[in-house]
Amino acid sequence: MTPTPTDQPSGRAPSAALVPVLAFAGIVVAVMQTLLVPVIKDLPQLLDSAPGDATWVLTSTLLSGAVATPIMGRLGDLYGKRRMLVASLAVMVAGALVSAVTSELATMIVGRTLQGFAMGAIPLGIGLMRDLLPRERLGSAMALMSSSIGVGGGLALPAAALVAQHTDFHALFYGAAGLGVLSIVLTLVVVPESPTRAEGTFDLPGALGLSAGLVLFLLPITKGGDWGWASGTTLGLFAASAAVLVLWGLYELRLQAPLVDLRTTARPAVLFTNLASIMVGVAFYVVSLVLPQLLQLPRSTGYGLGQSMVVAGLLVAPLGLTMMFTAPVYARLSAKYGPKVTLILGLLIIAVGYGAGLGLMSAAWQSLVIAVVLGAGIGLAYSSLPALIVGAVPASETGAANGLNTLMRSIGTSVSSAVIGMVLANTANDVGGVAVPTMHGFRVSFLIATAAVAVGLLMALFLPRPNRAPQLRASSEEEANLERAERALRGFRGRVLGADGTPVAHARVTLIDRRGRQAGATLSAADGGYTLAVPEQGAYVVAARAAGHGPHDAPATHAGDEGPVDLDLSLPGDTVSA
Repeated sequence: MTPTPTDQPSGRAPSAALVPVLAFAGIVVAVMQTLLVPVIKDLPQLLDSAPGDATWVLTSTLLSGAVATPIMGRLGDLYGKRRMLVASLAVMVAGALVSAVTSELATMIVGRTLQGFAMGAIPLGIGLMRDLLPRERLGSAMALMSSSIGVGGGLALPAAALVAQHTDFHALFYGAAGLGVLSIVLTLVVVPESPTRAEGTFDLPGALGLSAGLVLFLLPITKGGDWGWASGTTLGLFAASAAVLVLWGLYELRLQAPLVDLRTTARPAVLFTNLASIMVGVAFYVVSLVLPQLLQLPRSTGYGLGQSMVVAGLLVAPLGLTMMFTAPVYARLSAKYGPKVTLILGLLIIAVGYGAGLGLMSAAWQSLVIAVVLGAGIGLAYSSLPALIVGAVPASETGAANGLNTLMRSIGTSVSSAVIGMVLANTANDVGGVAVPTMHGFRVSFLIATAAVAVGLLMALFLPRPNRAPQLRASSEEEANLERAERALRGFRGRVLGADGTPVAHARVTLIDRRGRQAGATLSAADGGYTLAVPEQGAYVVAARAAGHGPHDAPATHAGDEGPVDLDLSLPGDTVSA
């Protein structure tokens, strides 16, 4: 197979612009989630539709993003993460242009659905970083990519508000399309394709089953407030979702190359990280819903802060900016203490932010303080999640695993939107036929966020302590090289040779464990030499493939504490092209 970040062949170092370009792509796709927030209340009038129908402009993006995230991650593992990243951005650009030229509801929903597919870019970017970057750069890079969800959402609010306040709202979509095109060009110029590939084929029935289950689950969450939480439609969809997802899970467990490896997902390190991700998603979205409304309510209410749409967006923007600047801080903390500790620290800071926020709602500057504190906490928490996932799954499953983790965050924001929306609606005052949120509703929302953080903290405490040197802890190039050398001493080494005994360069050498899954991969050097580290003692198969040669598979066993096991691989004679 192809090289993993821990066993890369020598060659051209990744461009210094790779991380900023991938992070920019993440920010661009995250903008799609909050692009229309400043004009939510005006959508029925702008689209000449009923308020309940107009909300589908937001719901459609959420649903398509949830469906696309794990699917694009798996496609990236199989066919190339850069290729799927560009495809995601291209679909987003097409959707933005569709929305830019219409004021008709159905067409607008189609465009917004296409824009949601871009959410798969986040896990694809994280996967590219793992495959292409040296370990000493990986921690801070993945932290920045993971935080781009919040950064894009936070920065989009004031920018979208400024555009919407001074020009036609269609300009928002033209701007989004332009950003998408720029991101595609930068990706094509700067980002090389990942050499790592997963074995197997794309699980189309699994993709359809997961898509159906997610839509059936998220639809009543986002529309339950309109339909009624106890209505037959809402309860029926939840029941149908449960049935479909159970059947989908049973089907996936029978496959050798599933869309989502549920056995891997059930590992404590992955399971509790994903559960904590849901809670972080809940906490992140609460502040995004509450602070803009509090800031824009008129002072005549007695608690509103009377700010304009643009000023409110600027006061909330530090939430995203702080998340972005937290990435290098996370890298230092994680290098010293590990991603589990930084996740716990982030959750504690979020709890402090929401706790203090209960008494800091009487002035605009106080909202700024809340945004900065919560941005720091959410930034640390978001930055920790991909490191925990990447450290627990094989390189060939990085895209799919991070796609599932990103999906968990989306589920958290969806639940948060539904619950907080219901709380604010049920506690609102009727003023001239208009429901006005109350201070009581805002405080209850902050308490819900605090409770979600407490649950997330509990999940983080259940994360297993690593029993070996964590994969992403190296804080310098020397430490990374030392750790890489130590791992190489606990593995297989040898040469790949042709039938005539000559070295075979650039042969794909794959380590396969007893369950038939990839446990490591590399390319042979110019002299045919290769080195593969073993994750643990046990029986393996070392497989070699090279153009112009037949394949060779060799069973091998490693006892764990012994030195490197010498194993030369002799490929059959040259094949004849058809």
